[in-house]
Amino acid sequence: METKKVSVFSLYSNFNFGNKLQVYAIQYICTNLGLYVKIIRNSNSKKKKPKNLINIIKKIFRFVFPNPNYLNNNFKKFEKKLKVTRKYYCPFQKNINLLKKYNYFIVGSDQVWNPNFGLVGNFKYLDFVINKTKIAFAASFGVENVPNETHAEYTKGLKKLNYISVREERGKEIVEELTGRKDIEVLVDPTMLLTAEEWDKVSKRPRMLKSNKYILTYFLGALSDERKKIINKVAKENNCDVINLLDKNDPFFECGPSEFLFLEKNAFLICTDSFHSSVFAILYNTPFLVYDREDNNVSMNSRIDTLLSKFKLEERKYKGKITKNDLKCNYIEAFKILEQERKKAFEFLEKALDIKDSD
Repeated sequence: METKKVSVFSLYSNFNFGNKLQVYAIQYICTNLGLYVKIIRNSNSKKKKPKNLINIIKKIFRFVFPNPNYLNNNFKKFEKKLKVTRKYYCPFQKNINLLKKYNYFIVGSDQVWNPNFGLVGNFKYLDFVINKTKIAFAASFGVENVPNETHAEYTKGLKKLNYISVREERGKEIVEELTGRKDIEVLVDPTMLLTAEEWDKVSKRPRMLKSNKYILTYFLGALSDERKKIINKVAKENNCDVINLLDKNDPFFECGPSEFLFLEKNAFLICTDSFHSSVFAILYNTPFLVYDREDNNVSMNSRIDTLLSKFKLEERKYKGKITKNDLKCNYIEAFKILEQERKKAFEFLEKALDIKDSD
């Protein structure tokens, strides 16, 4: 029997740990289901920028000062683990060979439907696909509401997808409100479908890590001096170093997704406002505290609140101080819930991809 071929459209180009790890997770899951899978590198336009003086200077600047996330090539090294196609462009008329090559088309996970920075054009809803199965897998809007002027576009695109699963309850409500569909499923992020042992296969100890006892801080938003002071105090009391992954002056700034996994697993405590940092803290049974964004990013706070609520881990929210109980963790109940969520997700995929049970 010929192997079924699956193409995945996601937000591939972000230099972000969670983004790369969720793409890897989808690839890993599909491969383990016996499918041939490729991540489709995609872009909005093939138009070349004019060779004027400003663009030439910008090109030289990017060559001399490369993106800092590529320091030590750790992101590039991880990307080699991903099966990625050459770049395909939108609009899609000239890329008919993809339609011929693949049997199933997946959009997701991550915020592929975010109205501000999600996928564009006919990548967003796979509306270039004709007479083949189109699947949204744990897709996210990343916002509480989509702008009124986009409703018609969303409605038209979402109605034509064969199977839809989203990552948040609010995402389900948005799809139902726009389309009237009642077959929408809410699934956990794909990263949660892999076990800690499976993630260990792509984990790597950072070369600059000297201490085996550290507090990992990973804040996508601002971190106030007051919060820093409390974290540093706890670190001193427990003889810990403090690692700040997003501080350009911190040697750990050059870490890639593999190093991120190692640091998440082995931290004494994780302090974060990141969704995926919280996810891996749960998977690795690591004590963590979730901080609300100080920039009042309600949509991001809501996303993590939903995660904590689903797994009955509301006590992991930061409440202005770090206690001795915060340095311990017990995720027994969370793992029981996770087993059910994994079962639900695989059942969705097996149905959408028409995978027959061999038993």
